[in-house]
Amino acid sequence: MATVNFKKMMIATDGSDCSRLAAEKGIELARLSGGTVYAVCVVSTTSLSMYMDYLSSTGMNPYWELIYEGLKKQAQQAVDYVKGLGEKKGIDVESIVLEGDPADELIRYAEENGMDLIVMGTLGRTGIERLLLGSVAGNVVRHSKVPVMVVREKHKA
Repeated sequence: MATVNFKKMMIATDGSDCSRLAAEKGIELARLSGGTVYAVCVVSTTSLSMYMDYLSSTGMNPYWELIYEGLKKQAQQAVDYVKGLGEKKGIDVESIVLEGDPADELIRYAEENGMDLIVMGTLGRTGIERLLLGSVAGNVVRHSKVPVMVVREKHKA
């Protein structure tokens, strides 16, 4: 029986409870395989441009920089959380914050950096909610050449 070697694993995070659960699973998998983790969060410039357009139309344009800095700070906190989990388990974790379309940037980073696996969470939205909000995980699964492990949020009983 062949063994699976995940030496370079990317954990995609946005700081949500679901992505934290995925990070826990990814860190444990890295511990078992002796791999290095790359914690990646993408600041969505799509969201940022929508905020900028809105603020410009209301005459509140100076606030876009505050929003942008807030988004970058949240992204850094998300990857720092994964790094902290890794440190507790003795796993090397590199923190990366990117900007752009989340699905596109996650795929690009994983492929360009030779990742063996992408680990990410999903809320498992369906119907109109999925149609309106989209699914980063769904887009990554459909378009990535790198294998993807999706961790679904636990259902509350």
